[in-house]
Amino acid sequence: MSTLGPSSYHFNATFAFPTLVGDMDNSGSLNAQVLQLVAERIRTKAVFQTHQAKFVTWQFDGEYRGDDCTATLTLGNPDILGESVILVAHFLQSVTPRLVLGGEMVSVPHLSLSPRVPGSPWGLTFVPPQVQVGVELEANTRLQDTTFAFGYQLNLPRANMVFRGLVDSNWSVGGVLEKKLPPLPVTLALGAFLNHWKNRFHCGFSVIVG
Repeated sequence: MSTLGPSSYHFNATFAFPTLVGDMDNSGSLNAQVLQLVAERIRTKAVFQTHQAKFVTWQFDGEYRGDDCTATLTLGNPDILGESVILVAHFLQSVTPRLVLGGEMVSVPHLSLSPRVPGSPWGLTFVPPQVQVGVELEANTRLQDTTFAFGYQLNLPRANMVFRGLVDSNWSVGGVLEKKLPPLPVTLALGAFLNHWKNRFHCGFSVIVG
């Protein structure tokens, strides 16, 4: 059920003003991001990805952050000669201090509705405060496909641990455990994901410094 792949090496570089983050592996594939704060509430970002010597993705984002709302416009893989581009508009509106509703429109008919909470990757926050749960519903009218996902996050401050879990309507379940190792600035992450429908299992670990 598990899958194995060839080992690889990555080289990272970071520059500031504007912020430039790059990652290149031993095959020559590049993943780079350029971030620029145009104004206090407006931020732009450009993303470039190559596979060896071929461009795979280039994307340009513009984001506006208001007092109680956020709007984002994304242009993906613009092709002037082919007269094609992927256009994505994303809007989030704060309804209550703990609930944010948003919508997403893509160049193809697509609708995404996801309740979220500031500071939480999953959404709705319940008591006790160390537990966060949320749901996400995504519908694609062009493909006539609907996906439902449920996620939760458990914070254990005394143990310096965070656990995140996910289950969706595609018969996929997954979990990630992060453990900080004080006094060192190191975090150990263990993750596993299983898709029952496709009979696929992935697991791995990472060490985060910083």
